[in-house]
Amino acid sequence: MFKNHPKGLIVAALANLGERFGFYTMMAILVFFLQARYGMTVAESGSVYSWFYFGIYALALLGGFLADNFTGLGRTILAGIITMLLGYLILSVPGMSLTITYIALFVIALGNGLFKGNLQALIGNLYEKPQYSAQRDSAFSIFYMFINVGAFFAPTAAEAMLNKLLQGSGFIYNGAVPAMCNAFKAGDPQLDITKFQALANSVSHQPVTDLTSFANSYITAVSTGYNYAFGIAAMAMLISMTIFIVWKRFLKDGDYNSKTAVAQGVTMQEISPKESKERITALLMVFVVVIFFWMSFHQNGLTLSQFAKDYTTPSVDKFTNLFFNIGSFLGVIFAIVGVVLGIRKNAEGKRNPFGWLISAAGLAVVWYFYRNFSDSNPITPAKFQQFNPIFIVAMTPVVVGFFGWLASKGKEPSTPRKIGYGMIIAAFSFALMMLGSFHLTAPKELVAMGTEYASPYLLIGTYFSLTIAELCLSPMGISFVSKVAPPKYKALMQGGWLGATAIGNKLLFVGSSLWEKLELWQIWLVFIVCCMISASIIFAMMKFLEKVTKAA
Repeated sequence: MFKNHPKGLIVAALANLGERFGFYTMMAILVFFLQARYGMTVAESGSVYSWFYFGIYALALLGGFLADNFTGLGRTILAGIITMLLGYLILSVPGMSLTITYIALFVIALGNGLFKGNLQALIGNLYEKPQYSAQRDSAFSIFYMFINVGAFFAPTAAEAMLNKLLQGSGFIYNGAVPAMCNAFKAGDPQLDITKFQALANSVSHQPVTDLTSFANSYITAVSTGYNYAFGIAAMAMLISMTIFIVWKRFLKDGDYNSKTAVAQGVTMQEISPKESKERITALLMVFVVVIFFWMSFHQNGLTLSQFAKDYTTPSVDKFTNLFFNIGSFLGVIFAIVGVVLGIRKNAEGKRNPFGWLISAAGLAVVWYFYRNFSDSNPITPAKFQQFNPIFIVAMTPVVVGFFGWLASKGKEPSTPRKIGYGMIIAAFSFALMMLGSFHLTAPKELVAMGTEYASPYLLIGTYFSLTIAELCLSPMGISFVSKVAPPKYKALMQGGWLGATAIGNKLLFVGSSLWEKLELWQIWLVFIVCCMISASIIFAMMKFLEKVTKAA
């Protein structure tokens, strides 16, 4: 996989793997933590979520400016890792006020801004050498895939800490209970006390006689479990920092900016002011368009997570649980990988029998878990966050191989065209949600009318489709910026890409603000329209974008 690539790509991928593990551990539970610990509504927690996501990417502009003009790439990246570590440590302390939580989120966002765009710029620098330049798109796809290995395990880590704290307090998890506890504590007259009593009994090991005591204890246990999960994110940042420091020497060929390049013996490409203006114009045009893609895509941590909590069945059968239990899911993955390895021929036309052994071992693991599952197995909404990263890991070789096959026939689409295809596929993803939501009660009527459950496969299918869209757009966008950005502004332009992502993420509140105002299918239609308008604009600009790409 890493053949014909510089060793620095491996180091960067591993360093970002630890950072992404910590980040997605937090993002899988952030909204639920805010709702449970501070009694926030969906709209209120969605607003905090969107501001936080905005800060993460907007501050990449500051990180890029500092790296380009003052501190350089490597030192800025390390400062970002240390800053994020501090933020996660603050967030992991139970009982903190909302103000302290906001400060911790800002610190994490600042650290991410110093880290993310500059690491991408550093990788792009590694591929300025002629022997690596043709592998740029492939490199960012591999980088994108590798870091999502960490994101795959993150929801399970968060769920494990939550369940551990709840079990230690004599409770089990039910996503509806924290909101009811907060409503009871606030004296909400619309709360159905009979239903609350029944749920309190169901999550306790014995009948609940004091609902006030139960409400306080359950909220404390849930929020502390989330705090400890944030502690796992801090540990992941320590690992990321260690990898970056120990193997930093493999990144030195890319650790330069326009001011330090000459001193390090790097020849910077000289371009005219006119060409520089054209490149920046092309980048800004793409930045504006992808805002609406990110506004739609990152609903996976907001309205799609809310859908998982409110509308998706809270328990699954044995077969479906294979994909929610981390051990059995890994068994399924190894079984499939083994079959692929067993069928595939090597350069000499021979098949590898070792692949069938891997497949058999994977099937044995699957059978072991399957026979020990219950007929009904509880799942938590946070676990749905594992599907996007694992689909990225599984589908990146397929997507890279497909584009490689097209390239061998001289038919590979340009990078801007891949971005446009990604937007169309994203629209299709939300069309799946719209079709699956026609029969469901509107969120504003949910409490009064009762809960209707959708199959978990609706969200799984949506996450799969969104992943294909992401693979066509996100790593391709990073590669596009890396190639087209004027040499003097590489880190800043990577920050610009993330800044566009920031604005899209700030618009996430659109989903949460519409949640209790529209029918479900109407909410998904909004995102379909946004993605299709974005795709239309990108294809309208295609000739200019492809011209600039070829000239770079």
